[in-house]
Amino acid sequence: MAPLGRLYLWFPTEQAMAKVVSLLSQHTLDFESAEGDSLVVDVEWSVLRDIVGPLRRLLTHGESEDTRVLYKPAGGALSIGDFPTVKSYAQFALVSQSTWLRELIDARRYTSVLQPIVHAANPGVVYAREALLRGAEREGGVVHAHYLFEVARGCGMLAELDLLARDSAIETMVRTGHTESLFLNLTPSAIDDPLAALAHTVEQIDRLKIAHERIVFEVVESEHAPDVVHLRGLLATYRDAGFRVALDDVGAGYSSLNRLHQLRPDFIKLDMDLVRGVDRDPYKALVARKTIEIATELGVATIAEGVETEGELAWAQTHGAAYVQGFATGRPSEPVFGQT
Repeated sequence: MAPLGRLYLWFPTEQAMAKVVSLLSQHTLDFESAEGDSLVVDVEWSVLRDIVGPLRRLLTHGESEDTRVLYKPAGGALSIGDFPTVKSYAQFALVSQSTWLRELIDARRYTSVLQPIVHAANPGVVYAREALLRGAEREGGVVHAHYLFEVARGCGMLAELDLLARDSAIETMVRTGHTESLFLNLTPSAIDDPLAALAHTVEQIDRLKIAHERIVFEVVESEHAPDVVHLRGLLATYRDAGFRVALDDVGAGYSSLNRLHQLRPDFIKLDMDLVRGVDRDPYKALVARKTIEIATELGVATIAEGVETEGELAWAQTHGAAYVQGFATGRPSEPVFGQT
């Protein structure tokens, strides 16, 4: 029989504790309340591993950082020697989920969904599609890209997942028969060897007979790239191979605007937090309008991302955004697993 381990949890608030109690009850796991806002759960590792992810997504970012956790695989009471191994729940989840992510990848429980990017002046016409990675829990629940990449970063699998996501996106585009341009997310911090990473992607694109000009590499998390020289060299490698480049989340801060002249992309995406409610917020509107004006003067096409209302769409159309992406003009396609 598998050993029955003991999980200790200390919570920052009663609300965070209530969320965990609810999830444990759904999984019919026995637990005891301890002194203060804390719980003790006797549970096998194989069972705990399956609820670590759902629990991480249930807690807010702050709750996950402030909740403390200790798992003793062999069970038993706490001792003074245990306390140096206490982690935040966020740290515990990332480490423990490495097995979960490895299993998901090996079982090919992942796919890509495609969200349309449309012409702002004519939203009924699709210009391109952005590929977004999706995973599947063993029970069938969908896992979104943000969490997949968060886990991969925490357990040293970021480069593998970044490459896998591009392969999946390209295959999905071909399988669905779409002929527009394809935006592929590119995580600079995951790429140590630009030529090696590009060689694999080009091989995949050429094997499937996709014209290079149809592919746009969208740089995500450019603010966290190792350095601008590395990033500029990376993008130059891709441009030299005939691909185009987009910069994500522009307008989120001064440094993102600084990236505009340093990297000189073909497209920029206005930060979705900036776009949200832009038609009702004069401060957001001024920043967004000036960003569009600067990009347009530099010959860079602008994409308003995260457009969810008719008011936001009308604002983007009125103020010169070339393209629009968001629920107001097209949701991502439904994930189809087992066909990557």
